[in-house]
Amino acid sequence: MPQVNELPTVASPVAEPAPIDRRKALGLLAAGIASGLASCSKPAETIIPYVTMPERLVPGEALHFATTLPLSGYGRGVIVKSIDGRPFKIEGNPRHPASLGATDLFAEATVLSLYDPDRSAVVLRDGAITSYEALQQALVGEQQHMRANDGEGFRLLTGPTTSPTLLRQIGGLLRTYPKARWHAHDPLGDPAAEAGATLAFGRPLHAIPRLDKARIIVALDADPLGAGPDQMRNGRGFAAHRRPTTSDFSRIYAFEPVPSLTGAKADHRLALGMNEIGEVAVAIARAQGAAVREPAIPERARSLVTALTKDLADHRGAALVLAGPGLTAETHALVHWINSHAQAPLGLIEPLTRTPDGHASASISELTADLSAGKVTQIVMIGVNPAYDTPAELGFAAALPNARFRLHAGCYANETAELATWHVPLSHVLESWSDVRASDGTASLIQPLIRPLHRTMTDHELLTQLVGRADARSYDLVRETWRSQGGTDFESWWSQALHDGVIANSAAPPVSAGEPVLPALADAAPKDEQGDDRAALVLRPDPCLWDGSFANNAWLQECPKPLSKQVWGNALLLHPDDARRLRMASGDVVTVTSRGQHVQAPVLIEPGLAPRTASLTLGMGRRKAGAIGSGVGVDAYVLRGGVDSPWLVPSVRFARTGRQQAILTTQNVVRRPDDVRELFPVHQLGKPQPLPKTLAIHDRPSLMPERPRPDNGHAWAMTIDTSLCIGCNACVVACQAENNVPVVGPEEVARGRDMHWLRIDVYDHGGSGDHQLGFQPVPCMHCEHAPCEPVCPVAASVHDGGGLNLQVYNRCVGTRFCEANCPYKVRRFNFFGYADGQEYANLGLDPYREQKNPEVTVRARGVMEKCTYCVQRISAAERAADREGRQVGADEVHTACQNACPTLAITFGDLQQPDASILRRRTEPGHYALLAHLGTRPRTTYLADVRNPAPDHDGGGT
Repeated sequence: MPQVNELPTVASPVAEPAPIDRRKALGLLAAGIASGLASCSKPAETIIPYVTMPERLVPGEALHFATTLPLSGYGRGVIVKSIDGRPFKIEGNPRHPASLGATDLFAEATVLSLYDPDRSAVVLRDGAITSYEALQQALVGEQQHMRANDGEGFRLLTGPTTSPTLLRQIGGLLRTYPKARWHAHDPLGDPAAEAGATLAFGRPLHAIPRLDKARIIVALDADPLGAGPDQMRNGRGFAAHRRPTTSDFSRIYAFEPVPSLTGAKADHRLALGMNEIGEVAVAIARAQGAAVREPAIPERARSLVTALTKDLADHRGAALVLAGPGLTAETHALVHWINSHAQAPLGLIEPLTRTPDGHASASISELTADLSAGKVTQIVMIGVNPAYDTPAELGFAAALPNARFRLHAGCYANETAELATWHVPLSHVLESWSDVRASDGTASLIQPLIRPLHRTMTDHELLTQLVGRADARSYDLVRETWRSQGGTDFESWWSQALHDGVIANSAAPPVSAGEPVLPALADAAPKDEQGDDRAALVLRPDPCLWDGSFANNAWLQECPKPLSKQVWGNALLLHPDDARRLRMASGDVVTVTSRGQHVQAPVLIEPGLAPRTASLTLGMGRRKAGAIGSGVGVDAYVLRGGVDSPWLVPSVRFARTGRQQAILTTQNVVRRPDDVRELFPVHQLGKPQPLPKTLAIHDRPSLMPERPRPDNGHAWAMTIDTSLCIGCNACVVACQAENNVPVVGPEEVARGRDMHWLRIDVYDHGGSGDHQLGFQPVPCMHCEHAPCEPVCPVAASVHDGGGLNLQVYNRCVGTRFCEANCPYKVRRFNFFGYADGQEYANLGLDPYREQKNPEVTVRARGVMEKCTYCVQRISAAERAADREGRQVGADEVHTACQNACPTLAITFGDLQQPDASILRRRTEPGHYALLAHLGTRPRTTYLADVRNPAPDHDGGGT
């Protein structure tokens, strides 16, 4: 199949133009003038004026609708903001158990992908545009073949799905064609967890950890606070016990080979190799009385393991151990035994990915084997890209052409569509009717916010065509699934489910699995003696692009990775000792080889790695992502091992290429101890420390007025709790979506010209040889004594009556004096028309313009911009209060970053209202202002990061 961006066309014979005489030329001129006048006249058809407005619709006024966004098959409830039928902003649904009112960066960025002009819009046959009628004819022929042999040779391949409607349809398809087979492919799945549960309980039960009920959390290569479907739920659970004002402050231990968000927030973190982490699990089980062999834990981990085993014993019923994807199935089973013995706050449910009659999907490796053996004649692939995201050694792309009929359905004509005989464009999730379950089994509906922008179909409609129901609509299919749940008044039930964004009482019932079986453990692995040019390679999902499906989203490509701050690419992470041994430095391009497969990647030195361990993220290196994502970064799927152990490559070899490649980062991690002490205070629980003089808030003499003039009775302010911030970047992307913050592209980032209004500074506050990170979101400080204001020659930087430091765009002449005089470096200058005529790549095309928030100005070239505390939301609340004859509520206004935060780390409110939440936060211990010694009196303030180390621990980790 040729490249789909170079679609073949049918040449039409063109005759040589006949000579035109003067009479004919004048006639054509008259006809042209007449047609031009006709085009400006009224249409011949009768038109109806828009007199009776649809219910609830007021031009220019936003409406909010509940829907659900899937990620790796699991749903996260959201509220979508729409104006005049155009969705432009996504917020969390507080009723949904997976989001709890928050969002993640993937949910926030989904609205941008809706308007992506690279989305698939036409049916393709062998790479050429064809009609839907031709597709339907082809499907009718294939149906006849399938009915004749009961579907023998037919394979359906989907991604992981929990949709009750889709699973019901798949079950029906398998009943219609008994010899057909269904396969599911999740490139970020955890086969070891499923196998471990089977070892422990005899069946693949799904575990639901409850961080909100855990006082002691032990993460063994696990990252519950990292990106994923449960990040918001786990983040809220983490935050429930991390406020110093609570009496049950939690303690977190992390053993991990590569840095993670959970490790960054842990009270004790130790970098260990994957085999060593497995031995820590053995030590914990043995301390709890398990009849297992003696653990072979390294000496530097012994004291920390002793401390945590004591904590586990002291907190029975409130202690939780989590195992990560890089560990073996036996270790996962052992962790189930540990949690059962400790009565951990953890639930077990049946798998959510089976059809109603219990049919489970087969694996992608079985499908590839059948393709290679010539057993597959027809294959339909829905919403997957296995030609890109399967391990190279599996050979899926090479085996796929063995099938005669290959249909790919997806939102993009991607790498797999290139190998298919047919490609069908799928509707975006914001254009579709469907349903999906959260990880705890709670079901919710997916409803469209806009009519499909292209002629597309949903996965439900495609499946109905495979069984001969060509006229079925997704809306009817979803209602059909839930009709039995609605009782006698189904329409009222349906309306309530759509309104709430969640189906009440639909969570999966807990399973009583009994005592888990203690697994048989192999002998401890011998000490890894890698060669001088080798190391273990740990693979991780990209924290901004996930599995690569978000690669064409410009917001996410330019979103800094939480721990490295890299954008527009990925890099091979190496420990400083390994880099010295290999004679490599950051920016060196090296060849990474494993089992005959190799990639070339730039090196980035990372001190938080375990020795002899390297790391690379998946999701980059796409060939057919689109104008934004193609050719960005390195494809780590090439190095991936078998499907049974996809997250660890035991041994890879490095070779220098002699080339250099700049690592694009928006900022550096602050590691100098003096800088960390002055800018990021860290307190131990129960041991308050005096703030450094650079952060302590106290009045200083000033010639500036005590309060902004005129004073409108409000004093807007923000406080950020650094103990709760997990660095997830949800606030960064939420700010970008709300405030029309432009993308500048990699070339401008390389010049230091990123435009984010909100950044998250990272501080390494560990001791010598330790690695402990903290996060500090930095928006505009809205200083009462703002250094940016007196230096502006045209008064473009001013204060309003509520204390906001505002930027008057149409006054700004671009002197950048304000930027130079800002000690916090939170101002951004439009060196080009990044959002106004000089956009990066295809971001200036019309579809993207539909995403813009109409309540916020799109800035032009030569204008300075910055955080405004979402002044448009403040203004909307004030107007609503005026209409209703009341005062603005104490906590009525919520900024975009505040709403997005899964841990409730951001508090915003009016200091003039005595019952405002922000007043209580500012009286807590550890309250400080960034660079307070400058006397700027910032309205944005912070609470110190509080950690809770074990009192009996005497070393061996942070």
